[in-house]
Amino acid sequence: MTTLGDVVDLLHAWFPPGTAEDWDAVGLVYGDPSRSVRKVMFAVDIDEAVAEEAASWGADLLVVHHPLFLRPVHGFAATTPKGRTLSRLAEAGCGLLVAHTNADQAVGGVSEAMAVALGIADLAPILPGPSEPYDKVTVLVPTDAAAPVRAAIAEAGAGAIGHYDHCTFSVAGQGRFRPLDGAQPTIGTVGSIELVDEERVEAILPRRLRRQVVAALLAAHPYEEPAYDVVELADPHALMSGTGRVGVVERTTLRDFAQAVADALPVTAGGVRVAGDPDRSVRRIAVCGGAGDGLLDGLVGSDVDVYVTSDLRHHRAAEFVAEDGPALVDVAHWAAEWTWLPVVAKRVTDALGDSVETRVSTLRTDPWQFRVDPSDPSDRSERSA
Repeated sequence: MTTLGDVVDLLHAWFPPGTAEDWDAVGLVYGDPSRSVRKVMFAVDIDEAVAEEAASWGADLLVVHHPLFLRPVHGFAATTPKGRTLSRLAEAGCGLLVAHTNADQAVGGVSEAMAVALGIADLAPILPGPSEPYDKVTVLVPTDAAAPVRAAIAEAGAGAIGHYDHCTFSVAGQGRFRPLDGAQPTIGTVGSIELVDEERVEAILPRRLRRQVVAALLAAHPYEEPAYDVVELADPHALMSGTGRVGVVERTTLRDFAQAVADALPVTAGGVRVAGDPDRSVRRIAVCGGAGDGLLDGLVGSDVDVYVTSDLRHHRAAEFVAEDGPALVDVAHWAAEWTWLPVVAKRVTDALGDSVETRVSTLRTDPWQFRVDPSDPSDRSERSA
């Protein structure tokens, strides 16, 4: 049996709540972690229509990107739209989980899903995400003393990777040394070269635990002067997680690329807006799911040809184009983030198999419902505001 808690733990492992922005409200909003889960639905937003869809389908858990309650509340009486929304889920026995800014930056998250949907390859973050720095400790120890040393450094915090601990690597070898005058060797005699069967033991550790891991190593090691080293590591996960994504497409024109964007995203009333020369040659593309004007300054003077995001403001976009920045493609916020839903739904199905059925909501929760074009635009194109 798969429980709601199992699904929550899975999603939190992929999109850790601790990586969300300080102002955000993510995680399990409603539901009993011990309850059985058979159906999980995914949506960008949570409103009364989405709640009704989840309830009618018989969902046991609704996973959404945007929080229902971004600010603290003291209740959810069914006298307000938000209250009615959560009340409907409660009546149907459907839990609610939010993965917002913690899903934006993650590997396999919102911006990455959007970039893949647009056909962008060789992806990397625009801004690498924060990540705890790691070290690797390596120690050479006599074979018969390797197990206590491994245990000691593990108890001090080394070798913890995700849901595992005591993770070490060992390889057999031979150590050579000669004790000098004043030494008190555990093995061997002063003045004679000694050959000892040893193990090379390696483990990773958070850099903040370096001092205590080394202290544990030295306390457990039988040698008077153990041979060990500590190396600072680059975090490969940090190289892939972070804000936005940047990559490449086959060289094309801005006009054709913008058309490809429009074809790849769900249709919305706002459509796709473009700033730049339609015939401009483009190859390197940056994207940010959701509102991404905060990244504009960093893209000026970069090698990016086009920046795709949502909710760009008039004056900031105009200044950006005037600064000779990349071309801009502004898409609907909802449409950009919807591209993540099929990705995370499939990921859940792949992880949990037939025990859980998933569904992606196709309800368009974009707030703009229709667009009105001028009845006779022939004499209006040159009018000033």
